[in-house]
This record gives sequence, structure tokens and C-alpha cells, in this order.
Amino acid sequence: MHESCGVVGVYAPNEDVARLTFFALFALQHRGQESAGIATTNGKTLQVYANMGLVSQVFDEDALSRLTGDIAIGHNRYSTTGTSRVCNAQPIVVGEGSNVIAIAHNGNIVNAAHLHEELSGQGYTFSSSTDTEVIANLIVSSHEKDWVGRIRYAMHRLQGAYSLTIMTNDRLFGVRDPLGVRPLCLGTIDGGWVLASESCALDHIGANFVREIEPGEIVSIGANGVESYREEVGRRGLCIFEYIYFARPDSTINGRLLYQARQAMGAGLAEEHPVEADLVIGVPDSATAAALGYSQRSGIPMAEGLVKNRYVGRTFIEPDQRIRDLGVKLKFNPLPQVLSGKRVVLIDDSIVRGTTTPQVIRLLRKAGVAEVHMRVCAPPIRYPCFFGVDMASYRELIAAQKTIPEIKELIGADSLGYLSIEGLIKAVALPKEIFCLACFNGDYPIPVQIEMDKLALEALPGARPPAID
Repeated sequence: MHESCGVVGVYAPNEDVARLTFFALFALQHRGQESAGIATTNGKTLQVYANMGLVSQVFDEDALSRLTGDIAIGHNRYSTTGTSRVCNAQPIVVGEGSNVIAIAHNGNIVNAAHLHEELSGQGYTFSSSTDTEVIANLIVSSHEKDWVGRIRYAMHRLQGAYSLTIMTNDRLFGVRDPLGVRPLCLGTIDGGWVLASESCALDHIGANFVREIEPGEIVSIGANGVESYREEVGRRGLCIFEYIYFARPDSTINGRLLYQARQAMGAGLAEEHPVEADLVIGVPDSATAAALGYSQRSGIPMAEGLVKNRYVGRTFIEPDQRIRDLGVKLKFNPLPQVLSGKRVVLIDDSIVRGTTTPQVIRLLRKAGVAEVHMRVCAPPIRYPCFFGVDMASYRELIAAQKTIPEIKELIGADSLGYLSIEGLIKAVALPKEIFCLACFNGDYPIPVQIEMDKLALEALPGARPPAID
């Protein structure tokens, strides 16, 4: 499963807003590693710099020095609509003159193709194949007199997930969709204001957390401070995977520290699926807290049995065939001296396609493990996500195609236990009705097409992305 995106916004006169945004994006690097970008304004013009790669690869002192002004927005991308190309890197600047905005988006718009065709018919052209540019053009196409009205117009037309930071020449906006699918929070810093996908980004730049942006809320930040405008909301749909996997464990969402929630998931697994074993190990790093919770509740000692290379997948250099054939061993290395002869409880956050888990279990077997009892924090994932997670298609989801006993045989485990939906909600300790659980039960908060294509905007009329990046 791949991450969603990370967004940042900073309004801080007399501060180096580009540098603050850089370090906030650095804290949100886990949410997307394909591209990064920052846009700033000095009150007259908007400047933007974005490129492929990690935040530390995209920016240097020279790039940051040219991004001047009092307002900035930033973005880390993992593509959920459109290919991984430099033309799709964000922030995206749309419009001209007094009707220009820069925008950064975390989420996925399920009616983007329809809106793209409508806007193309009105003469709007597109330089990317992202739903983010659809949102931006929808905002600037509005005939409302002020930016709040234009953003509100777009919200009434958009279907899906969107947490946005938007910048004009003199204002910063934060926007969260009425379902509240993706997180967005507000903080203060030295008389200025910061918006970020997660509270950990505020911590990293010395900002103080104020509150979360509410579902359906627009916040407008300028010289007079923060103004709030709220849309009527109905059903809620916060993505439960923010708690299981996406957000950092040191972030707080809806008042719940994610580390504690993940510990409770592990404890829930120990209650629902007990087993006699010698060691508990977590697949690093996302399952470490859950493994601790399982160990504490079961009384089985916890050990570090797998060491993770945290830089796998963060290079543009393709491995040769010999390295590629090593597969998951490039990412994880077992500790035979710790594992040999042991009955092991292996904790992971989820099983999606079922391609990596068998390789991990084979690694453990080769290291001399006597038994592998697989325990999974997420219930079986039987339905794809269309709200900002590039998860898998229905046909690729192993739990949509096989029973739990069949999955156990396929992955090569001695036993397999998934945390129940009820156990997951208990661990998160928040009301069930605020979450989207569609990937488990198929109950989507809004209607979706079961086979939506993330590349649907690539070939539509009016889309003219460059042929070569």
C-alpha cells in the first residue's frame, strides 16, 4: 500500500516561509516520495519550484533563496491521479493577474474526469493530468466575487477527498472536504500561522498545535488572522488507515496519539487471536507499536527480528537483475541469532496484495524460525480505495479473492489472524461513524465506480502534459 500526499501552508510575515515549509515537508516525507514542491508569494507575484524526488533531493539553498515572500504552500506527492511525472508535481499554479492561485492537494476527486471535460469545453486547458489542476480551474472559473465564495463553489461541485492548501497573492487558505477523509491541522508560529497534514510537521518547525480543520471547513488566513467558514456536513469519512499506517506515530488526529492507537491494535490482536509463542516481532517500522501492544497484552517477549533498510525505494537507480532477484531481502534482513528455533508472532499493519508477506515469512524460515503466526492490524481488505490511497484494484486484493484459510496457506504461515473491525474501532477509541471503512466492508461514503482508473485524465481533450519530463 502506498501513502497519500502531504500538504503544508505557512502565513508568517518577516519569516523565511520557504525554509519553514521545507522542514515541515521534511517531517511529512512519509506521505509521498515521488515529488516535492514549494510555492511562495511576495504579495505581487507567485513563484513555484517543484521537481521529482525527495524533499532533500529537490531543494538546496539556492532554490530556497529564490522562494521569497510572506506566504508559502508545499507538497509531497504520491500519485493517486495521474502518472509520476514532473508536470504533475505540485503545487500547481493556475490563473493569471488577480485571478491566480497556487494549490496543493491531498486526496482524490472521484468525478474529476467529468469536471475536466466540462472545463475543457469552456476553454480551460490543462498542463498536467492531475485532479488537483481540475480543482484549481474549477475555483478560478467561478463567478463568485471573493475567494471564499469561489472555493465554496468548487466544494459544491467536487466529489471525493480533498485536504487543500491554497495561496493567492495575499491570503492562505486551508480546505477540508465535508467527509473529512484526509487530515489537516492548524498551528501558530511567532505571530504567524501554519497548516499541515499532520501535527508532527508543526512540532518539527516549532509551531504550536491549535486545532484540526473541521470537515467541510474553509479557513482564510491573512493580516487579520484566521477566519473560518463552514459548509454543512452529513456523513463523515475519515480514513481509518491514517491510524493504522499512513500518519506518523507521533502525530495526533482527533485527539488520539497514533502510537497509542497502534499499541491498542496489537493488544486487541492478542485478545482476539492468542497463540503460544516465544517471541513477538513487528514488521518495521509501521507495526512496531502494535507488536509492543501484542507483547504487553500476551506476556510474550518482544524482540527486533527484522532490520529494515529505510532507504529502499528512495533512489532513482534501478537495481540490476541479481539485486532485483533478492526481492524483499533488499528491504528487510533477519537476525538468525535472535530467531533460530523460536515460535514467532509476526505483526504487520496490513496485507493488501499478498506479495510481500510470503517473502517475509520465507526470510524468517531461512533464519531458522520454527513457527510463524501472522497477526494483522487491519481487517481483511476486500475493496479498493478511491479517496487518495493507491492501494490495489479489486482483482489484486488477496482478501477479495481468497478466504482467510487460503491466505494462510498462500503466505506460508502456521496461523493467521486479522483484527476485527470492532477491535480496530475499540483500539482507535473514537466513534465508528466518523470513519470510512469501505476498504473492509464496501460501504463507501459516496458512490464510486468500482474500476476507476488513476490515469483517467491522461488522454482527455484539453490535457496537454509534456511528452518528456
